[in-house]
Amino acid sequence: MPRRLRIGIDTGGTFTDVVAIDEETGRLVTTKTPSTPSDPAEGFLDGVRKVLSLIEGESEVTAFVHGTTVATNQLLEGKVGRLGFITTEGFGFLLEIARQSVPDGYGNSYFWVKPPRIVPADLVKTVGGRLDHTGAEIRPFDEAEARQVARWFRDEGVDTLGVCFLHAYADARHELKMREILAEEHPSAVVSLSSDVLREYREYERAMTTLVDAAVKPRVGAYVRGIASKLPDGVPFYVMKSNGGVLSAEEVVHQPITTVLSGPAAGALGAALVAGAAGFDKVLTCDGGGTSTDVSVVLNGEPTLTTEGTVGAYPSKIPMIDVVTVGAGGGSVAWLSREGTLKVGPRSAGADPGPLCYGRGGTEPTVTDAHVVLGRIPPHLLGGEVPLDVSAAQAGLEKLGDSLGLDLPSVAAGVLEISAWNQANALRQVTVKRGLDVRDFTLVTFGGSGSLLLCRLVDILGCASVLVPRDPGNLSAFGLLTVDVKNDYVQTLVSRHSLLDVARVDAAFTALEKQAAAALDGEGFSRSEQQYVRTADLRYYGQAFEVRVPVSGLDLDAAREAFHDAHEQTYGYSFRDKPEQQVEWVNLRVTGVGPIRRPELVSLEPGPAPSPTGTREVCFDAGLGYQETPIYWRPDLSPGNRIEGPAIIEEYGSTVPLHPGFRAEIDRFGNLIITKEAAA
Repeated sequence: MPRRLRIGIDTGGTFTDVVAIDEETGRLVTTKTPSTPSDPAEGFLDGVRKVLSLIEGESEVTAFVHGTTVATNQLLEGKVGRLGFITTEGFGFLLEIARQSVPDGYGNSYFWVKPPRIVPADLVKTVGGRLDHTGAEIRPFDEAEARQVARWFRDEGVDTLGVCFLHAYADARHELKMREILAEEHPSAVVSLSSDVLREYREYERAMTTLVDAAVKPRVGAYVRGIASKLPDGVPFYVMKSNGGVLSAEEVVHQPITTVLSGPAAGALGAALVAGAAGFDKVLTCDGGGTSTDVSVVLNGEPTLTTEGTVGAYPSKIPMIDVVTVGAGGGSVAWLSREGTLKVGPRSAGADPGPLCYGRGGTEPTVTDAHVVLGRIPPHLLGGEVPLDVSAAQAGLEKLGDSLGLDLPSVAAGVLEISAWNQANALRQVTVKRGLDVRDFTLVTFGGSGSLLLCRLVDILGCASVLVPRDPGNLSAFGLLTVDVKNDYVQTLVSRHSLLDVARVDAAFTALEKQAAAALDGEGFSRSEQQYVRTADLRYYGQAFEVRVPVSGLDLDAAREAFHDAHEQTYGYSFRDKPEQQVEWVNLRVTGVGPIRRPELVSLEPGPAPSPTGTREVCFDAGLGYQETPIYWRPDLSPGNRIEGPAIIEEYGSTVPLHPGFRAEIDRFGNLIITKEAAA
């Protein structure tokens, strides 16, 4: 019988990571291939061909699962294209008014210049007609004006449009009529409706999310369809969503906004599964790539979710794993500010031309160049497939050091110190700023560059321990194989708890579950397999923002008590004992889940004590210089083995520099558990 394989492909800024899992034995085969920024689909297909070539005998692919950065990169680069916006008469300056918040506080009001809107004012058109917040029609929809607007966009050559009418979350009839008219008058237009994208109140966030969906729809659609056309017929092709689920390629082209954090979400899920199996339930994830580092929090085996996320300059109010991204990857460029101070990132050399040591025409030193100069990574990547030009890295860093009056080890160490603090600040953002004590967490590092600075992060943050999973450079691709099919649905229903109509709540939840069931039917899940998770957004009356809590059936009082608990945990207080401070319900949510079979982690057999494969001159401290350091090949390590720093632990897609005073032990799953020796 041929092997039955599921393949996960995660496209990053520098490398495309690939994992194939044998569904019967759980055996993993991993590899990497360079990403192709000019056409990411080429890197995807190269990775598939490469991993299949590594598998002996006949095999059959049962599914492809993909984490993509196409939408993410488009938004980070601000390349939204020429968009048109259609909204309710009298609300044409909705985007200009936006929110009153000013970056860095109101003291910055005199100096802050509002950035350009996602749609300039001359490409905003309004249409008559009005609904109230219950969905009741106050003024009928002006079809004649709608046709004029559609023709105007057609004549102007604006082919990507977002439609957001006031209170369309309560009733979509006016938006649906606008789409009908656009189909008749401007059939080539790509259209996103707010009632499809985000059926939730707050007009600005709903409009922005709809416009982001419209902006990425042409590129994501072309990319996904292009890959699907080159894959074997009949093999399911799924794309990772920001909410921690996957969706079929056929559906994701209609919901491209759901992929804006596709890659980082997969890494967080993979880390959650590995750490949970190893016995850790409070985890910080640190996914270091070539361009950036993504960090998140995992509590009780589940990454935390948010609907208050942004990608680049654009708020996207969809359910997404709460990931903070910082421009601190292996390709982050070291440069001098106008004041002559050393900076690292957020600009990146990426995959092309890449760091100086890649020898592809790079002209500026990067974090990777600093690592190779200090001996912390070998003079090659991917087990020798990508040789590195150490002398080019030395020359670039020496030139930078001359400007600062620093020798080569000092400037290289300075670059890494700044990069470590950039990562540490991102980790503090998801912990300390949210009322969590970073010292209570285990740090899980992965990605090609994620583990290179782990010892310094322990020094800065005081984490209890660090877990480095097997094949850390491919953990995000592995995470793609651990996730269920998920769809999220929301309906705004504002009511004080004391006035809540249980029948109305039940009807709203039932309607959302019907939508979820229909979508999962289309994905091939039987009704007996499908699961529906109810949650709601609650707040104290008078507050501006909400806290999400689970809803069990129709036990609304239990949901209110859960809100008190969650509010106290998040903000340090609650009004549980003050009934005069009423609780208000705002949004009802349903997540439809189509469960998949998750891979099982295989326990390894203990083995003999490892022997170094060689030594290398490595600098861990610029003041102490280089020292002869043993090198270990990670596949030779077995459960129960212990390595004392200083040491370098290398494998195909990643390297762990183990600083003096640190210890690494191998657990039964082959994870490295790294701790710092207690001070005498």
